[in-house]
Amino acid sequence: MFYLGQISDSDERYMQKALQLARRGAGTASPNPMVGAVVVSDGRIVGRGYHARPGSPHAEVLALDEAGEAARGATLYVTLEPCVHWGRTPPCTETIIGRGIRRVVAAMEDPDEKMRGRGLRRLAEAGIETAVGAAWGGASQLNEAYIKHRTTGLPFVTAKWAMTLDGRIATRAGDSRWISGAASRALVHEVRAASDAILVGIGTVLQDDPRLTARGETPREPARVVLDSTLRIPPNARVLARDGAPVIVATTSRASPLAREILERQGVEVCVADGPGGRVDLKPVLETLGRRGVMSLLVEGGGIVHGAFVDAGLVDKVLAFVAPVLVGGPGPRPVGGAGVETLARAWRLARPVVRQMEQDVVIEGYLVPPPWDPETGSGRAGEGRAQCLPAS
Repeated sequence: MFYLGQISDSDERYMQKALQLARRGAGTASPNPMVGAVVVSDGRIVGRGYHARPGSPHAEVLALDEAGEAARGATLYVTLEPCVHWGRTPPCTETIIGRGIRRVVAAMEDPDEKMRGRGLRRLAEAGIETAVGAAWGGASQLNEAYIKHRTTGLPFVTAKWAMTLDGRIATRAGDSRWISGAASRALVHEVRAASDAILVGIGTVLQDDPRLTARGETPREPARVVLDSTLRIPPNARVLARDGAPVIVATTSRASPLAREILERQGVEVCVADGPGGRVDLKPVLETLGRRGVMSLLVEGGGIVHGAFVDAGLVDKVLAFVAPVLVGGPGPRPVGGAGVETLARAWRLARPVVRQMEQDVVIEGYLVPPPWDPETGSGRAGEGRAQCLPAS
């Protein structure tokens, strides 16, 4: 980490303003990070900006443009280290230097291998005072998907489900519409719109025939991913709609070549990832999505899909909606899989946040794996055994 300079209480306050701006890029900035910036001169904000979408001006440039001559001798607050390399736009460091900024405060370093302190070093070499760490927690959480993607190459995975108070995601007859209330469903569409891709299993497609769209006033539709080991998906499934959103179906070599051909003729991308037991191997699928710029993946599967992701150690966050409803009976549960034998080995949520959405309770937190047992090997994240390749 590259640190230089001290962080004051006023630095924290101005960085919060920059974070508020950065959040406006949710759902549009990807695969770039969400970045906000403010220029402060004589205790007054004279420039504001945020990064809206790839190819558009960066937050720092917009804030400096708004500040104009007031930028000379001012302080620039930015939620992520300014870039030092050419991409679709010029390096922000050179613009900052040219505008006469005296001091730059960044919330965090950029974890991209092209950066990692290089932008801050360039500014320091040019005689600009730099400081890092103001509102670091909020900035790192805001761009948690970007950070994971840049450091591992994999998407940040959120497992989402709605369940009854007695732990069912549907009745014994499979009825699940609607367990959660209108406010919860509206929040789900916000989460979808902010995600790069949504993933379900073939069971959800056959049972519910979902569209997997982000309804409402959203700037884009996320890509749609279906796990289907034998390609049972009907050609007229609503998830396959040609509405501009990419559709990827992950399958295995057990699938019929004719079924693959039919899907590909519809514009669907089919990839093959053979895993144990004839199932789709999840890790190669995530690697493929990561290579294509998918930073955030929302998994809305049933118990089988969620259980497979949990067993493989591939879930980063859980978003659970609990409705004050009892259905009883042998209805499906939100998480299946192998399970654990003792509570000591249970997966747990770190930093859980509990809130109420009308009648529902929403629980959100980061999934922490159980301790690794060296004798049984349990508790380890699953490893991909095959490469997810386009079907020939």
